[in-house]
Amino acid sequence: MMDYIWAFLVGGSICLIAQILMDKTNLTPARILVYFVTAGVILGAIGVYEPVVKIGKAGATVPLPGFGYSLAKGAIREVEKYGLIGAFTGGVKATSAGIAAAIFFGYIMALLFNPKTKN
Repeated sequence: MMDYIWAFLVGGSICLIAQILMDKTNLTPARILVYFVTAGVILGAIGVYEPVVKIGKAGATVPLPGFGYSLAKGAIREVEKYGLIGAFTGGVKATSAGIAAAIFFGYIMALLFNPKTKN
C-alpha cells in the first residue's frame, strides 16, 4: 500500500510543480515539457533522480522527468557497452516502447475525437 502512496505523492508533486509553472508564469506547456524532460536527463545523468525513482516508482518514471531519466540511463548504459555511438542509440533504445505507444495512442485518439487548437 505504501508503494501506491509514494507513487501518488511523487507523481502528484511533479504535476503540482508543472501546474504552478503554467498558472504563475508565462511559460507555455510545450516549454515546460522541454524543461521537465531536460531536468530528468540532467538529474538522471548525475544520479540525483535514481533515489526519487526508488521511492516513487511509477510516480517518478511515468511523468516527463521520468522520460528524460530513461533517456539518460539508456545512453549511459550504451556508452559503457559500445562507446561514443551508444550516446546516440542508447536513449532511443531505452525509450522506444514509450515513444511507440505515445504515437500509436495519439493517432487512435485523433481518429476517435475531433482535435482542435485552443483559441
